[in-house]
Amino acid sequence: QVQVVESGGGLVQAGRSLTLSCVASGQLFTFYTMGWYRQAPGKQRELVASITNRGNTDYTGSVKGRFTISRDNAKNTVYLQMDSLKPEDTAVYYCNAKSGPLDTWGQGTRVIVSS
Repeated sequence: QVQVVESGGGLVQAGRSLTLSCVASGQLFTFYTMGWYRQAPGKQRELVASITNRGNTDYTGSVKGRFTISRDNAKNTVYLQMDSLKPEDTAVYYCNAKSGPLDTWGQGTRVIVSS
C-alpha cells in the first residue's frame, strides 16, 4: 500500500514563501503523477498543481507564476514552492499520487497566510 506524507505547512505572512514536501513510499514513484490539492474552510478541495511522471506540470490559474511544483525521483519526493503567498492561499494542502488504479492521499498539512 503506497503512502504519502506531507510536511512543511505553517503560519506565514502574506508575501512570503513556503515550501511543502511530500514523500511517497514504495519503489514505483517514478511512474506516479503527483498532485497538490488544497481545501479552504467551507470550500471544496481543488487541484493546485500537478506533475506527471515525465515532468509535465499544470497549475490552477490563481497560483500560476507564484507556485512551482517539482519532483525528485531519487528521493520519492514532490515539492510545492509557494511564493508571494496571499491570505486566500490559506488551506489544508494535500498530496496525491495517481497511477492506474492507484489514487492515494496524504493527511494534509495546514498553511495559514496572515495579512
